[in-house]
Amino acid sequence: MQNLTYDKYPFLKELGLKKENKGCFRNGEWVGSGKVVTSVNPATGEEIARVQLASLQDYHDTVKAMQSEKERWAKTQGPVRGEILRQIGVALREKKDALGALTTLEMGKIRSEGLGEVQEYIDICDMATGMSRTISGSVIPSERPDHWMMEVWNPLGIIGVITAFNFPVAVAGWNTALALICGDLVLWKPALTSCLVTIAVNNIVAGVLAKHGFNSVACVCCGDGPDIGNELVNDKRIPLVSFTGSTAVGRAISAKVHERFGRTILELGGNNA
Repeated sequence: MQNLTYDKYPFLKELGLKKENKGCFRNGEWVGSGKVVTSVNPATGEEIARVQLASLQDYHDTVKAMQSEKERWAKTQGPVRGEILRQIGVALREKKDALGALTTLEMGKIRSEGLGEVQEYIDICDMATGMSRTISGSVIPSERPDHWMMEVWNPLGIIGVITAFNFPVAVAGWNTALALICGDLVLWKPALTSCLVTIAVNNIVAGVLAKHGFNSVACVCCGDGPDIGNELVNDKRIPLVSFTGSTAVGRAISAKVHERFGRTILELGGNNA
């Protein structure tokens, strides 16, 4: 086992990361009782830090915690959710350099691309803030005298988001910002090779939500695909699953989710450069 290179990178501590980290976030705290994996710098092969993954029990406890906050978040006024998204964007701006550097370190893309990913999350927060005052329904004429019909959009509930290794920040941001502004909660399962980025991002997002009294609106379960991923895909408590990854896996996920009358958002392709 190599010595960890954690101390070489001061921005890791700035982002709330440690040499030994937990990979499951719920109820305002990081936990994890699954196996331990080591994050590796793909450019050098050096080991950076360790993460203890979520177990299946951690997963179910997380969904239970999210269900307890689901109604309160859904009933939070759209413009209030918009203000929270604005504050998340501000918090991301403050940590942009550190988070971009971490994306380069753990994922391996060039520094400008790492910074660009964080900027995409910031931009989608700005967009979501604007949407918070524009999501509207229709007023429809009725055939009954002195009556009309009113269209109201309701949140789906808990959205499962499974992200790929190549865009560990931006794809999570696209899904999370739009889900939150619509009154949905997000359970994020990242690629196994980008757990540190995931923990750092969620530290920022959850930190803002906690200031407004929400501790299980944006949650994380880092874990192996065959366990946590399968559990999420087959979970009837999660009405929509967003997956970014290979076409083969996406086809299988689509079949499983739609078999239980769930919905999917799929961004599929090859595993290339």
